[in-house]
Parts: sequence; C-alpha cells; structure tokens
Amino acid sequence: MEEKWKENIHTSSRTMWLVLLTYQLATLLLIRAENPCYRHSTFRSPANSDIEVFCGAQTLKLHILLCPIYFRGYNESLMSLNSQHSKQACKGTADWAVDPPIVKFNFSITETGISECDNSLAVTQEVGTGVFSEFSHVEYINISGMVCSKDPSKNPITYHQEVMYKFSCRYPLQYFINNTQMSVSGANLVIKDNNGSFISTLSMGLYSDNSYSSSLLMPQEGLELKTRIFVEVRASNLSNRFNVLLDRCYVTASPFIIDTSFHDLFVGCDRDIQTIVMTNGDQQEARFSFEAFRFIQSSDDIISTYYVHCATRLCVNSICPALVQNCTSSRRRRSVGDNQDTTVSDSATITSSPIYTKLEKGHMSGSEDPQESHHTVVVVSIIAGIIGLICLTLIVVIVLKTYNAKSAVGKTILYPPE
Repeated sequence: MEEKWKENIHTSSRTMWLVLLTYQLATLLLIRAENPCYRHSTFRSPANSDIEVFCGAQTLKLHILLCPIYFRGYNESLMSLNSQHSKQACKGTADWAVDPPIVKFNFSITETGISECDNSLAVTQEVGTGVFSEFSHVEYINISGMVCSKDPSKNPITYHQEVMYKFSCRYPLQYFINNTQMSVSGANLVIKDNNGSFISTLSMGLYSDNSYSSSLLMPQEGLELKTRIFVEVRASNLSNRFNVLLDRCYVTASPFIIDTSFHDLFVGCDRDIQTIVMTNGDQQEARFSFEAFRFIQSSDDIISTYYVHCATRLCVNSICPALVQNCTSSRRRRSVGDNQDTTVSDSATITSSPIYTKLEKGHMSGSEDPQESHHTVVVVSIIAGIIGLICLTLIVVIVLKTYNAKSAVGKTILYPPE
C-alpha cells in the first residue's frame, strides 16, 4: 500500500514537471510569436551601423535598431543614455510600427537638456575654412554621449554581454537665419531648423539714445544727417557660457546684401571714423552706433534709403576677447565699390529695416540743373545791366541839366543888357 502511494506521488510529480515545462515552452513560443524581432533579419549581434544620429537645430535624435538589443537579452526598458537608468527622460521609446523596429532617444540642444542625462559638451577652436575662411578662428561645439544597457541579473555575476552605442554631433557656433528684416522695436527673429544652428532666437533693435531704452522712430521725411543711430544685437535663451560677436556690420543702398555699393561700418576692430563700438564679444548683446549719412549715388533724391547688415557669431566668453583683438591685415575696412568678400554667408547676415535720411535745405539749391542755374544768372545779369544803364543815363541827364543851369546864370551876370 505504501509502495503504491509513493508511486502515485512520483507519477504526479513527473506529470507536474511535464506540465510546467510545457507551459514555459508555450509561453516562450508565444513571446517569440508576438515579438517580430525573433523572425527579423536584424535579430543578430549588435554592430556600429545599428545607430543613426540626427544632429538637428533644436533636438539631437538617435534611432537604434531594436532587434540586436533583444538578441543580447535586453529590451528598450533596459537601455538608457549614459547609464542614467533611474531617469525616465533618459530612456528610449520603442517603435514597432517601422521596419526594422527601432528604439528612439532624443534631447533638446540646451544646457539643461544636454546635462540632464550626463551628455558631454566640449568647445573647440579651429582655423576658419569655406564660408568662414575670412576668420582666423572659428568655434565649434561637440555634443557626445553613449546609450548603455542595464544588466537584468540580480546576481553578482552575469553572462550577458553589455550593449553600448556611442554618438556625437558637431555644430559651428553660428546663427543660421533666413534673410528676415529686423523690427525697429527689437522683436525676436525665429531661426529656421537648419543643421548647424544652436540657439533658437536672436533680436536686433535700432535706438535713439545711448542707454538703448528708446526705440528709434523713423520720421516720414527721414532723419537729419549726422543723427546718431544706436544698434543692438541681442541673443535670448542663451547659456551664460556664450557671448554675441559681430564680425562685420555694413550698409547697402538696397535690402540685398549682394548689392555692389556698400560701406563698412566696421570689420573686426577696423571701423569707420564715425562708428563707435560700445560692446562686442564680451556680453550677450553687442552694441554700436554710427551717424546717419547719404550715399553719393542718391544725391539727387530728396530722401536717401539704406539698410544695415551684420554678420553675427557666438563665442565662448573666455575666448571672445581673443577673437575681437585678432585684427589681421586681411580684415581691413573696405570702402564703397570693393568686392564684398567678408560676408559669412547669406543666411548668417541679419538685415535691418530701411533707414531714411533727408536732404538738408542748404543742399537743395546746389542740386539744381546747371543749365537752369546758368540761364538764371544770364537773365539776372541782363536785368542788372539794363537797370545800371538806366541809372547811368539818369545821372548824365541830371549832370547836364545842372551844368546848363549854371551856365545860364553866369551869362546873365557877366553881360548885362545895355
């Protein structure tokens, strides 16, 4: 009886283990059936080519193949930026709707967004090339980091091989904006999503005072010549590590920066005699002023119109002073008519609203037609000659009458009648 009871227990135990193994096998098969990775061609060992990096203007994005991660025994919840597994913002999101499946990571290109998941930020200084060849030094910012796996094992040892993907993005510290006119009130300009930009907004303003508190109101008849105009270029939402640097500001008679007629207000530290640079490269705003003038080519116009253009960069505050003081012979001031070869690029140049200057009254008579002026002089001369001749004739008549009268009196006294 006892032996039969033991045999039944042994049979029941074997049946239980068989059921348990069958359940686990069914569960595994069900998981494999539900997870597309187990049947996908990318279900293999991880490779460097699994990661795709998008260096956007506002956001840095990562797309990583998901199936190689599953192949190593991990999933999307076990992958985080720079091993910051406790922060939800540093984790990725699986996208099973695309083929092949991927896990997505992204963070904003701000100092907070970069540091939140312990990404690295480094600034380098290089010799300018291409559109920056005019400048001896150009600064770049490099953002780098890695996506690391977290071992699910609770034991002190593991047999899982770590999965790690490294990434980096390199940006020039340069604004890339469209040719948008600035407002005289200093409204913000939104920068388009072009690869290579770093900060989202930039503002420029024209002012009438050196405290930069009164916006310049443009009279309908234009400004008086030699009126001082104050210009400010300001960056908003900018980390205190960076300052605003104006490489070149110049004036053209048209809103197009390719206009052949232009006048440099300043290029680096070489400036027009009437231009005063208050601050440049040492703050998060750059300021300068100049006196209103007229282009000679518009001397016949009652109102002269022109536009201010500025090529703007960002620089690390510790390096900016060296950039401002580095004035080489190749960056001399160019006058109207020279080749315009110092513009950084069309998209990096900020253009002002039109500035109007009026023709002074003292200059209006000087702008008359020379033929009309000559004709007027001839007419006036003839009239003056006629008047002079009449006056001379009257004088002669008066003298003769006086002489005749005296002669008549003398004859009466010397020869009295007999």
